[in-house]
Amino acid sequence: MKKTLCILFLGYCTVVNTYAQTLASVTSPDGSIVLQINGKDNNLSYNVKKGGNTVLVEAPISMTIDQTEICCGISVLSSDTYKTDATYPIRGSHSLAIDKSNGLLLRLKNRQLNTDFTLEARSYNDGIAFRMILPGNKKQVRIPDEHTVFTLPAKSQVWYHDMYCHYEGIHQKKNISEIVKGEWAAPPITVQLPDNGGYLCLTESALMNYAGMSLQANGKNGFETKLGHAQPAGYPFAHDYSLEEARRLSNPASITGTITTPWRTVVIADDLNELVNTDLITNLAPTPDKNLFPKGINTDWIRPGRSVWCWLDGGARTLENMKEFSRLAGELGYEYNTVDAFWYRWTDEQLKDLVDYSAKYGVKVWLWRHGRDVRDPEKRKALFERCHRLGIVGLKLDAFSHESKEFIDLYQACLKEAAEYKLMLNIHGSNKPAGEVRSWPNEMSREGIRGLEYGKKQYEWSTHNTTLPFTRLVVGAGDYTPVAFGERRLETSWTHQIATSLIFNSSVIFFGSHPQKMLENPAVKVIKEIPATWDETIVLPSSKIGEVAAFARRSGKTWFLAVLNGQKECTIQFPLTFLDDGWYEGTVLNDNPSDAAAIAMQRVFCRNSDSLTGYMRTGGGYIVMFTPK
Repeated sequence: MKKTLCILFLGYCTVVNTYAQTLASVTSPDGSIVLQINGKDNNLSYNVKKGGNTVLVEAPISMTIDQTEICCGISVLSSDTYKTDATYPIRGSHSLAIDKSNGLLLRLKNRQLNTDFTLEARSYNDGIAFRMILPGNKKQVRIPDEHTVFTLPAKSQVWYHDMYCHYEGIHQKKNISEIVKGEWAAPPITVQLPDNGGYLCLTESALMNYAGMSLQANGKNGFETKLGHAQPAGYPFAHDYSLEEARRLSNPASITGTITTPWRTVVIADDLNELVNTDLITNLAPTPDKNLFPKGINTDWIRPGRSVWCWLDGGARTLENMKEFSRLAGELGYEYNTVDAFWYRWTDEQLKDLVDYSAKYGVKVWLWRHGRDVRDPEKRKALFERCHRLGIVGLKLDAFSHESKEFIDLYQACLKEAAEYKLMLNIHGSNKPAGEVRSWPNEMSREGIRGLEYGKKQYEWSTHNTTLPFTRLVVGAGDYTPVAFGERRLETSWTHQIATSLIFNSSVIFFGSHPQKMLENPAVKVIKEIPATWDETIVLPSSKIGEVAAFARRSGKTWFLAVLNGQKECTIQFPLTFLDDGWYEGTVLNDNPSDAAAIAMQRVFCRNSDSLTGYMRTGGGYIVMFTPK
């Protein structure tokens, strides 16, 4: 670790106050990205460049403690540099993550308050991140808040949604100049830089012991950080809790001892393939507890897979019908059956009966539970103990629709205590992922996404579905509950619906369709083979946010070409250069031009020197499963 001592005073009497004075900079390992930390007009600020071009304009870094700003009137005490260089297994767009960065620990003092603190920053080849660390003792109680700004270059295009539905909104696309002061934006926010300058994704990582971050437009091409207490309580919270609760949680939370903010992260990518394949969010998250997860994500009781689910597409809500769902899951080759809230009145004997019956078909059981029922530590422990004792393997916990520190603490408590009872979790009514898949490998999915549960309330699916892979799903798994063959699919085709389960990451895929309908679908051969995890993902050049999402994905030796089409009928040629050497048998799913509720099946033999042409209707799709011969 290299250490340099700086005697740089930025006091109120400093003459040079009208321009940014560089305090430190951090350059990515490949030399392309530079995060520059400045002292501008006695205040901390930063900017980011890639290849010499500005990707984030000079903007303030702002943090208050007990309502007093600490990022002003500062002195630099010392600067330490470090590197990260590691790989680790992960679940998402690929199976092996690369963590390679240059880091900086910049020790600062607010002289007026006589307060020392550290700004930690990193530059990766695909982005930057920074956070604040304020030392404290166990008796020290303080209230933090933040007002750091992300300022975009003029003419940037932004995809974002507001906070009305918490993290289940519909993305809009706007020029940054059109976003008016006061508009809310739920991270991650995806940005296309002007003049084909690439893409950004603004969000956070390592969210714990702190309130979650949202963003609010400042009317000056920027978004200002807003913590959970300052965010509007959305419709989901009002539905599940009360106005009194919302008012209580609007008070900023205190933190005892050292305050470490989450990482403020910016993915920086040349193209959509780099954007989707970023490891930035998980790189910044803590490694898993070896006592709870001795083999990390490969710990033996953590098993990705596919689940049937009786809620979205019909089926009697009885014990006998859940047995039938488990039998059908086994026929599909799926690993799980998720039972919704109607199990609440079942006895232990009835639950054990379902678990034992399901096991005959190689199927294990998940249960749904409302978030209200896990807020009390004793009730939570009793629930987890009961599930473990009866052989339940996972819980779908719902209604966490607030980003106050209290709810973030609840996320962490649930994940830790569930791991102690060897339970996997899927968190619904949730916020965005912030690297939990690395820190808590038992989190198999989370919602924080507008999925098929909205059904007819959605104005259309095709634009939404071709936007999600490049916005919300960049930062982690999203339980969209994919695949509907009935009215819920609106304007989309059957092929489009199946393709969502191939493109939308979720370590356990909770299918929306009734399992019998999947078994009766002409594409059942492909439906049975849909994997829950991926070794490799390539976003194909024909992709365009909100118009086409075209992915080549590999699981083991099997490749899938999956395409979601938006509002314009199209025909696209796909070179098969992603395939390995040798011959493949391809099972092709084509849209039927005259009927969205039909699939034209085809069998082809091909090599990586070949191309295939896919026709897609409005809201259509195209799928090929490549099996090596």
